[in-house]
Amino acid sequence: MSDSKEMGKQQLGPLGHLGLGHVPLALQVFFLIVFSVLLLVIVVKVFKIPSSPGQEQSSQEKVYQELTQLKAGVDRLCRPCPWDWTLFQESCYFFSVAQKTWNDSATACQNVGAQLVVIKSDEEQKFLQQTSKKRGYTWMGLIDLHKESTWHWVDGSPLTLSFMKYWNEGEPNNLGEEDCAEFRGEGWNDTKCDNQKFWICKKPKTSCPGE
Repeated sequence: MSDSKEMGKQQLGPLGHLGLGHVPLALQVFFLIVFSVLLLVIVVKVFKIPSSPGQEQSSQEKVYQELTQLKAGVDRLCRPCPWDWTLFQESCYFFSVAQKTWNDSATACQNVGAQLVVIKSDEEQKFLQQTSKKRGYTWMGLIDLHKESTWHWVDGSPLTLSFMKYWNEGEPNNLGEEDCAEFRGEGWNDTKCDNQKFWICKKPKTSCPGE
């Protein structure tokens, strides 16, 4: 299937967002400083505990309560996904706002410890298809570059028969060496890998305290 006119590249960050990548790090540094100051204050209080047994027990209980409250506050800072990623089930997804070739999209995902999205379930497929339909033609981590008509994911796993139903009618047709798969409309399409598309990165969510 031939592509309509592709949009030009936007001058955005390496993952295709408007320079928000530094926000989480800045917040983490800020909260680390606050945590350190509060911890220092609590330690100072501990060393100033009176020698009287009754007062000592009361002061220790107060310090314990303060530490418990502080830990609860720090735990709330934990996020399963980075600020500009979306959580779905047990994974985090980054939906780009810029467009790149398939290879450049795969590299952009690798640079942040992720992969161009590999679909593992029908529920995940439905979620990604609906989101991509709203945004435009979008790369996934599926190719047949090594052997024509033998499709496999970027993690090395083969495309199973249960997922073949997601190809659009008449696809894949390899019209003009189309070796990379994209989300298009209601399903999947094979297209030329050097076309410019949006892309989706995927990586496991982070486990937070108490989970």
